[in-house]
Amino acid sequence: MKKLRFGLPAIALATAGLFPSSLRLPGRCVFLNIALATAGLFPAYTLFSQKTSVKDIDTRVEALLAKMTLDEKIGQLHQIPGDISTGTDVAKDDMLSQIKAGKVGSVLSHTNFENKIVMQRTAIGSRLGIPLIFGFDVIHGYKTIFPIPLAQAASWDMALIERIERIAAEEASADGQNWTFSPMVDVARDPRWGRVMEGAGEDPYLGSRVAEARVRGFQGDDLSKNNTLAACTKHFAGYGFAEAGRDYNTVDMSEQRLREIVLPPFKAAADAGSATFMNAFNVLNGVPASMDKHLVTDILRGEWGWKGMVVSDWNSFGETIVHGAASDEMDASAKCLLAGSDMDMAGSTFQKGLKRALESGRVTQAQIDEAVRRVLRLKFAVGLFDDPFRYLDPKRRTATLEKPEYRLVAREAAAKSMVLLKNDGGLLPLRPEGPFKKIAIVGPYADSRANKDYMSFWTLGLGDVSQYDTTKVITPAMALKSSLEKEGFEVTITEICLNADCTEKDLSVAMKATAAAELVIVCVGERGIDCGESRSVSDINLKHNQEIIMKIASRGNKPTVMALFNSRPMTFPWAMENIPAIVVCWQPGFEAGNALADIVTGAVNPSGKLPITFPRSVGQVPLYYNALSTGRPQQQQGQMWTSGYLDAPATPAYPFGYGLSYTTFSYSDIRLNKTQLKPGETLEVSITVTNTGKYAGEEVVQLYVRDLSADIARPIKELKGFEKIKLDTYGNQVVTFKLTEKDLSYWNNDLKFKADPGKFKVFVGGNSRDVKEAEFELVR
Repeated sequence: MKKLRFGLPAIALATAGLFPSSLRLPGRCVFLNIALATAGLFPAYTLFSQKTSVKDIDTRVEALLAKMTLDEKIGQLHQIPGDISTGTDVAKDDMLSQIKAGKVGSVLSHTNFENKIVMQRTAIGSRLGIPLIFGFDVIHGYKTIFPIPLAQAASWDMALIERIERIAAEEASADGQNWTFSPMVDVARDPRWGRVMEGAGEDPYLGSRVAEARVRGFQGDDLSKNNTLAACTKHFAGYGFAEAGRDYNTVDMSEQRLREIVLPPFKAAADAGSATFMNAFNVLNGVPASMDKHLVTDILRGEWGWKGMVVSDWNSFGETIVHGAASDEMDASAKCLLAGSDMDMAGSTFQKGLKRALESGRVTQAQIDEAVRRVLRLKFAVGLFDDPFRYLDPKRRTATLEKPEYRLVAREAAAKSMVLLKNDGGLLPLRPEGPFKKIAIVGPYADSRANKDYMSFWTLGLGDVSQYDTTKVITPAMALKSSLEKEGFEVTITEICLNADCTEKDLSVAMKATAAAELVIVCVGERGIDCGESRSVSDINLKHNQEIIMKIASRGNKPTVMALFNSRPMTFPWAMENIPAIVVCWQPGFEAGNALADIVTGAVNPSGKLPITFPRSVGQVPLYYNALSTGRPQQQQGQMWTSGYLDAPATPAYPFGYGLSYTTFSYSDIRLNKTQLKPGETLEVSITVTNTGKYAGEEVVQLYVRDLSADIARPIKELKGFEKIKLDTYGNQVVTFKLTEKDLSYWNNDLKFKADPGKFKVFVGGNSRDVKEAEFELVR
């Protein structure tokens, strides 16, 4: 494409309307832009094409806002869905006419690259030429699919998580996306909830560190660079506490719990610079989150001083009517705008009701203008006013998407996310010099290409199905057979129980397939398509006779490895007691098979730790490590007049922070630099960790505290720090954590954040259960 240089010929061509429709005007062509703007043939915003400061952006926003009609302002608050959700064809549907009329500010979930260019060209050809911002749910990778977010959290590796999101941002931005609806930072304690896979688990401290890493990864060090994405922290707030684990359901909790458990990861994301936030679907204490002024204005914008833009979740403004909290679109528009929410995702509630709300006096022009300012500031921040096509470069797209080095990071991430729950007798890793030569690999997830297995709902791709090509997945069978045969093993593959539905015929096939084997690897779990939004379940046990397959495989005490492909904590009581080796693989993404092969062969020593508790049965749910002590804690199952069960232990199958290694680690006693901590001082908690096994390995050293005498009851343990270390065989390292009065503070029922003088316990260990402990005192 030829570039026209500024000067009289260019001005003449512009006046004559002879510029090609695809012309991109570089920001440095100031005089040309002035001429075109003066001629009325190019948007006035190009008068301000140089990169500017926040103050200058505000000046540009006010200049543009002064020129906008009410309809154009409401249009900037309107986001419409794209092809991945609706199959929309811009050539046939009404999308382009809406954009041309200035009635659209953003498009979400559009995959067709050429369409995005057409849409953006249409937007800058509108009266004021305000560019569109394209949003997309980049949940665990874009073109290169990584492990689900819950799995990434199991790595406890913040640098790795940041790298993952940096790659996701590189790919998505090269494909024309400017904004991701991620990270999801909802703390969740109920594995029945389908979206538990999208967050970092049950703990607010770990969730906060993961939130920071994700925001940094998406936004980089300069949001105006064209290889970044504006982050959108969601769902504000309480969504992870939906009653009964049913998606979109009611949330009711004290504000003390809200501030203690739910809000910390959101605050961390805000402090990390998250450009936008998203409302939650749920009601919180009776108020739909989209119209909750206390959440959005009082806390987010007021207490935290956050300056960004808030977008609804899909039609969550309109759903306030269904909740019974608004009478119609006018009422919903007024209540959501007055709460501090800005952009209406996919619902058209503002389009239908906001003008009427203004005319009736429910809202003011100044309140609408403030929401529009936030949208425009975001567009300036990501550089769309400097070059509307900066994310729509075909050459960059070709050069960036699906680089081979991205797959290497996906493989590393998948392996580091896997959690070894059990390894009796050191069954794993499999070594050529070991006693087993004939290996059978069976199960519904041994070699599946269906149902987005090893991925999730978020990689569904309804529009451009090539967005997530399942042929790019390395299945367990593909990688394990190759890796093990290179080591001299004989390997057979038998895929049975399609769709995880094990019939009588499948059981017969499993019997024959495993008869001659000396060791069996059984790949079980849940379908990838059952992982994500609107994927809640009432039963978290392995379904459809999958445990029967393991009983068949392990008959006669045959050594058996269970590889679990899951998006949530699951229960498998028979396997827990009888299968000697269990690996939680999660939904690991494109590199599923290679990562599992790395674990099974010992090329990678497992180091993952659970970011969420695995219960023994669904009847224990919700079950989480940082619970309050009851007045009658149960010491053993069936003990009367205590808080427990007659028919099962009250303890989990596997606790928060748990995960084994092929090596072993010992912890020394805790050493404190003082036993009394005064305000302004720092307590140093040190421990020596030693690798006592025969393999080099990584360990996540975890620090917990307990307040023994606060003004209100406090959790039996709270995570306050962690460090992932790598030790050679027989190597050791001193790990030191630092605690201050702030780390011991909490929100009381008067909503004061404070620490109480008195005794505390500090715990250090490899999980929340198996710890060393010491005691200190906070004094005034």
